[in-house]
Amino acid sequence: MPFARLASVTTATCHLGLGLAAVGRPGYINLGRDQDLGEDRSVETLRTRTHELLDAAYAQGVRYFDVARSYGRSEEFLADWLNAHPEIDDIVVGSKWGYTYTADWSTDAERHEVKDHSLATFERQRAESTELLGDRLDLYQIHSVTPDSPALTDKDLHARLAEAAAQGLTIGFSTTGPAQADAVRAALEVTVDGERLFRTVQSTYNALETSAAPALAEAHDAGLTVIVKEGMANGRLAEPHAPDALKAVAAETSLGCDAIALALILRQPWAGVVLSGAATTVQLASNLHAAVVDLDENQLARLATLVEEPGAYWERRGQLPWH
Repeated sequence: MPFARLASVTTATCHLGLGLAAVGRPGYINLGRDQDLGEDRSVETLRTRTHELLDAAYAQGVRYFDVARSYGRSEEFLADWLNAHPEIDDIVVGSKWGYTYTADWSTDAERHEVKDHSLATFERQRAESTELLGDRLDLYQIHSVTPDSPALTDKDLHARLAEAAAQGLTIGFSTTGPAQADAVRAALEVTVDGERLFRTVQSTYNALETSAAPALAEAHDAGLTVIVKEGMANGRLAEPHAPDALKAVAAETSLGCDAIALALILRQPWAGVVLSGAATTVQLASNLHAAVVDLDENQLARLATLVEEPGAYWERRGQLPWH
């Protein structure tokens, strides 16, 4: 498991990772993108921004970096950075397949990505990822598995994924939607020749959406590394959108709402890596303060009141516009 590399890291931020969904393409559903990115979102501008974020993250102890085929040019930007830093050999790189980016570097495309979990898509996208990242690609995840995903039942796909695992690639999956827990449990049952196929799971979990927690604890107990995404709920837990209870706790700790929101996830014993989706180096630095937050029982109880019903949470997420 490439995540064994993180075991030797002693920085406080070693359990925080950096995801490049927000900076690998000009449009995304995060709130506040106009302020974060401004009007100039050319390929070269976002390439430079991504490299600055990667430099800052690595310098501050972050060692897991997360991209995807559908995150615009995120794999390309990360590959450029890796090629410029051949001395960096202590990081873990994860990517995802299963969505194809279709926005053609536009923020107002009719469709920004198309989902397809077929074996043919895996073969095509693995070749594309390998061309960019080569042997620096440690983890390849099926992107946004739901309980009805054919990726959970396609035996030919499972066999091909097992072959890739035998060649040294770690195989994982991510989840989305109100039935994440069901998807996680179904994936835990997938085996090839009696061996569990998946070694990692990446799921949405945050102060508003906690429904996957029991299943993620089961995955952790089964030996999978758990990666948490969308810890900021696509900006809903950051200033100025954060709920009052979160703002109050942040004021008490003299830290940002983002640091508190991410610290709440880091407390979970099953959380192996918690992703920052920062779009600026200032946001990243604030996110990384999560590693030193200490919340008392009263503060935790107040934050626990923020939890939403999963269906309502995901309905609202589905209504967020692409900025």
